[in-house]
Amino acid sequence: MTNYREKLWPAPWLFISTALVIPASLLVFLPININVGIGAAVVLYLGCLAALLASATKVEVTETHLIAGKARLPLDIIGAVDGFVGSEATLERGQRLDARAFLVIRGWIDPVVRVELIDPNDPVPYWLVSTRKPQEVSRAIDQARSALKN
Repeated sequence: MTNYREKLWPAPWLFISTALVIPASLLVFLPININVGIGAAVVLYLGCLAALLASATKVEVTETHLIAGKARLPLDIIGAVDGFVGSEATLERGQRLDARAFLVIRGWIDPVVRVELIDPNDPVPYWLVSTRKPQEVSRAIDQARSALKN
């Protein structure tokens, strides 16, 4: 059973800003041939859209695991879970970031959740995961851990 699921889709402004590839490719290819220019613009923009959609990852909390992208973390080795927004999230992704941390962050999503690991054999001190709802992720992990103990 899934306690929480979120797909980290790109922000709308990314789809709009990648449309700048259309005039750029037209500028390059129109002097060669109008059909080639239009075709290249369409293909390049569709490629940008495909790359953006392929970069969307999921964050999921199940009964036994936290799943971020393709990585799975058992709930029994999770310590403290803290959510950060705004300038605190920026500090977590920057100045406070431990180089050993496991990252699943997306630049277009500001809030993050920091999940500490209590496994003494794991060199990774914590996971830092982008999420639009850090409080809900934290709550879902706490609920799943308490259900796991019972």
